[in-house]
Amino acid sequence: MRACLVSLMVMIALSTLGATPDFDQGQVWAYKNRPGEEESTLLIDKVEDDPKLGHIYHISICKIHLKGGSATFTDELPHLPVSLQTLQLSCTKLVGQSDANPMYLQGYHMWKQAYDAGHAGIYTISIAEILDLAEKMLQKPTT
Repeated sequence: MRACLVSLMVMIALSTLGATPDFDQGQVWAYKNRPGEEESTLLIDKVEDDPKLGHIYHISICKIHLKGGSATFTDELPHLPVSLQTLQLSCTKLVGQSDANPMYLQGYHMWKQAYDAGHAGIYTISIAEILDLAEKMLQKPTT
């Protein structure tokens, strides 16, 4: 009897080791932030299923310090299309629920049109890497 109980406890422990959290619309998550952005969170505005890519998560990120040149360019990104992998790499704690950010819709519609035409995709890297990439693009001199 004792061996069965121990065996059951080990099975339960092993089954939760690799457990992936369920990500859903309306969730607000803390994530592995960049230095100085510890208060930043992400909101899952929309989840859609795609036959090629599976789940696509449309997120908003707030309380960031995205720099363009020497000044802060923006403190929010209202729309980023990301993969499950991005959320798994980045999210650390579910911190709340919220309605979708209405600002995400404009970016979503632009992305959707480009995606349907084969000119856009989704991010599969961490949120911090996405923000670093966006910042590098903003700092490039225009010609």
